[in-house]
Amino acid sequence: MTPVKSFADRRHSLAWQMQEGVAIIPTAPERLRNRDAHYPYRFDSYFYYLTGFTEPEAVLVIVAGPVDGVSKHILFCREKNAEREIWDGYRYGPEAAREAFGFDEAYSISALDEQLPKLIAGQPAIYYSLGHDAAWDRRVVGWINEVRQQVRSGLTPPEDIRDIRRLLDEMRLFKSPEELQVMRQAARISAGAHQHVMRKTRVGMREYEVEAELLREFRRHGAQAPAYTPIVAGGANACVLHYVENKDRLNEGELLLIDAGCELDGYASDITRTFPVNGKFSAAQKDLYELVLYAQAAAIAEVRPGNSWDAPHNAAIAVLSQGFIEYGLCRGSLEEVVETEGYKRFYMHRTGHWLGLDVHDAGEYKQNGRWRALLPGMTLTVEPGCYIRPADDVPAHFHNIGIRIEDDVTVTEEGCEVLTSAAPKMVDEIEELMRRRKSK
Repeated sequence: MTPVKSFADRRHSLAWQMQEGVAIIPTAPERLRNRDAHYPYRFDSYFYYLTGFTEPEAVLVIVAGPVDGVSKHILFCREKNAEREIWDGYRYGPEAAREAFGFDEAYSISALDEQLPKLIAGQPAIYYSLGHDAAWDRRVVGWINEVRQQVRSGLTPPEDIRDIRRLLDEMRLFKSPEELQVMRQAARISAGAHQHVMRKTRVGMREYEVEAELLREFRRHGAQAPAYTPIVAGGANACVLHYVENKDRLNEGELLLIDAGCELDGYASDITRTFPVNGKFSAAQKDLYELVLYAQAAAIAEVRPGNSWDAPHNAAIAVLSQGFIEYGLCRGSLEEVVETEGYKRFYMHRTGHWLGLDVHDAGEYKQNGRWRALLPGMTLTVEPGCYIRPADDVPAHFHNIGIRIEDDVTVTEEGCEVLTSAAPKMVDEIEELMRRRKSK
């Protein structure tokens, strides 16, 4: 668990960057699934990053001090309610939450509309995620208008609404040692689950049976949930990038692509592995698989301090494009295929994304129009692939082969650390692991 002090330090850092003004960060609402049944609750990542508080119906307010730099951190949350706790579970209540999570003040969420106009009056700016939620936008504007109606009493409303995400995205981009510790454990759990399903997969199983094994392993080892809807795609389904139906039968001679990772204490892991359902790659499958594997190795080699965000992607494209030419999938020189983006017919996505509290985590990819430099603490995925749909000009032995190999990688002072290396991905590793399943 992340220490309470780490959340308080983040709040102080945010207030220091604000210098003056009031930040308003609500958590996510509960969502109805149908009638009176809710979806499993998941807090807002920005709110959690600053508080560690996981209950719904909560708002963080930070008042930054313009003169002495002293800031005030206020939590609004649900009151204690013995009857509701019988039905829904424990609630901290304002006083216990203030003490447990290190806030300066805490109030009932029912006092929010009364307190916020007082807190924003006389402040130069409000820091808030304008446009993220229309209901909250109306509420914030309502508080500003309430202050504006009292100008003859000497109150002045804030002049600006500034996007709090600009500051928080940059903070979240660099993972602390505590965050990386959680992410390493999430990666270990997910890597173990991928190993488990390689041992369990058999011809004739349904994709959802494999998904069930993944989810079981996530929960069995302490993860709270999948970080995203798992992709379990056999055969031609692997050529659909976001296939999530997970319903078809796994057939002899097909590959199975699994893109799945757990969420642990709010932090995501994200792994993709592709392997033969029957435990043995065919010649064509092995050719394309090793091409993607080499592309990933080339990309990971470019994850180091000072390299641009785009360097791993460009390295993967060069390897894939050359392979597509050699296998008769693309025509022309390497320079022509890269320049014309001819490779995109078979590899149409980028090679990675930021990873953290969100699977596609916060953080800009460019600064001043240029790809930003990689720096220690940044954590990203590296996930090249190829997706070969049937066509008259595509060799038949490559039809319906979809392959992706994805790992979670942290930039270090020396280069990078692959967090998910325990998930097998070498051809001989995978075949040996699946060969052993038959002897049991």
